[in-house]
Amino acid sequence: MFSLSTCLQPQVTVQLSHLINALHSLRGSVSSSTSANHKHKENTPEPEQNCTEPSWNLKDLGVTDLGIDQLNDLVDRLLPRVTCHESSPLRTLPNIWSTSHLSSDSFFLNKHGFSKMGGVTSVFSRHNKSPLQTLSTDLTYFPLLVPNRGFKTLKSRTRRLQGGFDSPVEPEGFTPSFMKGFLTRDKGPDVETLDKLLKNKNIPEGQHDAFKTGFAEGFLKAQALTQRTQESLRRTRLILLVLLLVGLYGLSKTPFLSVRFRTTSGLDSAVDPVQMKNVTFEHVKGAEEAKNELQEVVEFLRNPQKFTVLGGKLPKGILLVGPPGTGKTLLARAVAGEADVPFYYASGSEFDEMFVGVGASRIRNLFREAKSNAPCVIFIDELDSVGGKRIESPMHPYSRQTINQLLAEMDGFKPNEGVIIIGATNFPEALDNALIRPGRFDMQVTVPRPDVKGRTEILKWYLKKIKVDTAVEAEVIARGTVGFSGADLENLVNQAALKAAVDGKDMVTMKELEFAKDKILMGPERKSAEIDEKNKEITAYHESGHAIIAYYTKGAMPINKATIMPRGPTLGHVSMLPENDRWSETRAQLLAQMDVSMGGRVAEELIFGNENITTGASSDFDSATKIAKMMVTRFGMSEKLGVMTYTDLTKQSPETQAAIEHEVRILLRDSYERAKVLLKSHAKEHKNLAEALLKYETLDAKEIRMVLEGKAIESR
Repeated sequence: MFSLSTCLQPQVTVQLSHLINALHSLRGSVSSSTSANHKHKENTPEPEQNCTEPSWNLKDLGVTDLGIDQLNDLVDRLLPRVTCHESSPLRTLPNIWSTSHLSSDSFFLNKHGFSKMGGVTSVFSRHNKSPLQTLSTDLTYFPLLVPNRGFKTLKSRTRRLQGGFDSPVEPEGFTPSFMKGFLTRDKGPDVETLDKLLKNKNIPEGQHDAFKTGFAEGFLKAQALTQRTQESLRRTRLILLVLLLVGLYGLSKTPFLSVRFRTTSGLDSAVDPVQMKNVTFEHVKGAEEAKNELQEVVEFLRNPQKFTVLGGKLPKGILLVGPPGTGKTLLARAVAGEADVPFYYASGSEFDEMFVGVGASRIRNLFREAKSNAPCVIFIDELDSVGGKRIESPMHPYSRQTINQLLAEMDGFKPNEGVIIIGATNFPEALDNALIRPGRFDMQVTVPRPDVKGRTEILKWYLKKIKVDTAVEAEVIARGTVGFSGADLENLVNQAALKAAVDGKDMVTMKELEFAKDKILMGPERKSAEIDEKNKEITAYHESGHAIIAYYTKGAMPINKATIMPRGPTLGHVSMLPENDRWSETRAQLLAQMDVSMGGRVAEELIFGNENITTGASSDFDSATKIAKMMVTRFGMSEKLGVMTYTDLTKQSPETQAAIEHEVRILLRDSYERAKVLLKSHAKEHKNLAEALLKYETLDAKEIRMVLEGKAIESR
C-alpha cells in the first residue's frame, strides 16, 4: 500500500495503481502543458493497455478540492522532474522510455518501472506500456525504466547472436512452442456433439429423429462386436495357455503332441522290452569259449529249479570284456534268444544327463520294469561310461548318484531274483571295484578277436548272404586277415560286393575279396599317381627282393601276393600269410622276418648300385630294428646279455645301454649279409620276377611260384 499525506486534506490511503489511474484521467483538465501532451499522444498511437484494474477518479480519492498548482505539486512529489533539465521544455524531448531487463529490489518497481539510475542496458523490449509509463509520458517527466524479464528461448545460440538485442521479440503474451505442447498435452480433441453434427451435415429437421435412431443402433452394434472380439481373444489366450502347460508337463504320448522331455520320461527301453526269438548261439561265430560260458546262464533262465534245489546261486551279473566288434552285444542277445525271455537294452550314456538325479531315476525305472517281467535279461552296453571309478570332484558333486543306484539295485537290500544283468565294455580297467566284486558282476567272460578258424566261420557266414563264386576260398582270406574282428570281416565282404557291382560282375570272386582286404589294410589304390618308368623299375626290383627272400628262407611266412600298385603311402608291397595263427614265434622265424625286411634295400644295392639306393626301405628298417631290439631286451635271445629283460632302457646304466645297442647292430648286420648272399645266388629268379611285376603289376602266390620255377604265366 502507498500512503499519501498533505496539509490540505486528511490522510487517505489508496493503492498506487488507483492513484495512477485517477491522475491519468485528469490529463485534459490539468494545464495547457497537459493539452500539448494530448496532441503529442494523438500523433503517436499508443498500444492498447493491458491494465484490467478499475479506474478511479479524484472524487473517489477525495482530492477534488485540490487546485492545479496543488496537483502539480502532488505529481512533483510522486514523479519528480529531471533536475538537470528543468529549464528546458520537456515536451520537445524524444521518447524518454527505456526498457530494463534486470530485476529490482522490490515487486513494485518490477511492475511499474524504476529510475534510470543504474546505467542498465536494454536487452529486450516491451511493446505494451504500463499505466505508470503512459502517465509519465503524458506528463513529460524524466525517463523511467520498465523491466521486462523473460524465459529462456528455444532459439539456437547462433540465431540469438545474429538477432542481437534490437531484433524483434515476441509479444508479452507469447508462449513458447514447448510450453504450448506441455500445457495442451492432456487436452483431447474437441468432441463434436450430435446436434452440431446434424447442423454441419445440413440434415433436414424431419430426418433428425431417424438419424439419431440409426446412430444409436450403429453404436450399440459396434459395442456388441467389440465385446465379442474381446471375449474371443480371451478364449484363445486360455486355450494356448492350456496347450502350453500340457506340452510342458509331458502328459500326452501321442505323436502329434510328443513334447516330452527326457528328464521326465524315464528310460524308454525299460518300458518296451524286446523279444530275441530270432537270435541264438547259432548266429554267433568265432567265440566258442564265450558261448560255453554263457550256456549256464541260459540253463538257469530256462529251468531255475535245477540250480536252486541244491542251494546254489548263479552269478547276478556277467561282464563281457573284449575289443570292439568282437560280438559282445550279439552274445547278450543270443542269451535272451536262447532262453526266450524279455531283453532290456540300455547304453551307459543314456543314464547321463545334465540334471541331478535323472541317471539314478532311470536305473530305478529299468530295474523296476525288469523285476516285474522276471525272468529277463538286462544288457548295459558301454558299461564303463556309467560304472567308472568314483572320484571326489568338486566340479561334479552329484556324479556318483547313478553308479551308487546301480550298485544298490544289483546287490542291495531288495533282491532281484530272475534278473540277469549283462554288461559289455572294452575298457575294464576303468570300472569301479565295487561293481566287479562277487555278488554283482562276479563272472567275467572274455570275447577275444577270432582266430583263423573263427575268421573262416565268420567269412562263410557273411558270404552266404551275397552272390559269391564257388571258387572263393574263405580260408585264404581268413589267413590274410590276422587281427580282424567280426565287424571288420563283415565290412570286408561288403566292400567286395560293392566292388563287384561297380565292375558290373554278377558275383563276387577272389579278386574282389583280395581288393577289399588290401583296401582295408593299406588304403585305396592310387591309379591317378603318375610314376615314371625308372621309379617303377626300382619298385619292382625292391618288391621282388622281398619275395625272393621270403620264398627261399626257411621259417618265413608263405607269400600271398606281390604288387607294385601304389596304395596309401606305399608304392608297392608283398603280402605274406601264415598257415595258422602264431601264438609264439621261434628265433629262426624272427630272423627270417628280419631277412625279408632287408631284402628290398639289398636288391636296390645289387641292381642299381650303392649310389642309387632310395628311401623306400625306411619302414622295412623300422620293423627289423623292432624285432632285433625285442630279441635282445625282452626275449633273452642275446648270448652276451643273457636271459634278462630290460623294460625301461632309460633306467639302465650307460654300459648296459651301449651293450644292448651293440647286440642290436650285430643282429641287423648279420641279417643284411644273409639277404645279400641269398639274392646273389638267385639273381636270375630275381630278374624274372621283377620283369613280371613290371608287366602285370600284381602277382598272386601261384603266379609267383610259376615265375620262380621258370614257367610262363597263364594268360589273364
